Amino acid sequence: MRALRTLLIFLVILGGLFVGADRLAVNLAEDEAASRIKSARGLSEQPSVEVHGFPFLTQVLGKELESVDATLDGLTVQVGGQEIDVTEVDVNLRDVRLENNFSSAVADRATGSARISYQDLTEVGRKGAVIGYAGPERAARNQVKLEAKVPLLDLTLYSTVGVRDGDTISVRADELPDVPVAEDVVRGQIDRNLEVTGLPQGLRLEKVDVDDKGVVLHLRGEDVALIG
Repeated sequence: MRALRTLLIFLVILGGLFVGADRLAVNLAEDEAASRIKSARGLSEQPSVEVHGFPFLTQVLGKELESVDATLDGLTVQVGGQEIDVTEVDVNLRDVRLENNFSSAVADRATGSARISYQDLTEVGRKGAVIGYAGPERAARNQVKLEAKVPLLDLTLYSTVGVRDGDTISVRADELPDVPVAEDVVRGQIDRNLEVTGLPQGLRLEKVDVDDKGVVLHLRGEDVALIG
């Protein structure tokens, strides 16, 4: 009985040491991944990285991580051909393959989100049109308020924000007022299709939501690489 107790105590201590070593290893890996993402994406601040699954060391030996969450304070992309910083970037990576002697990490699939402010959306659009919050009821329908100057007129309209072809944000007025100006002229001033480029390789636009702070992009992709 004493021998069994000694063995159990030894196993508990050994298990504790293993868990401690495993947690230390995952913390070091998270810090290293955050540094590499910062460098690869040209970020001004260190992102937050969290590796899930236990034990971590077994995952490393198999060169595949179950799940990784990354949160970036900002990411520079091109919207409508102009550089802007999308904020509140959250990405969940699943089944992450560690490749090239651990210098790169590629996820089989990934989901994420990022935000574009109304100010930035206005700046990348056409001159003379200001995009803003339209209130909770219209936001629930993905509508924004648009104030535009067209020939001889100042208009206040509501436009629906959507996604086209997995890489383009569309902003299109739902209704046009009865004005003495051709519809194509008015729409040429207020409607827009803004291509988004510069997202991490493999991520595409899935849909958008609208709230009081701006437009939230929902992302999805396969073979997504944040590092390498």
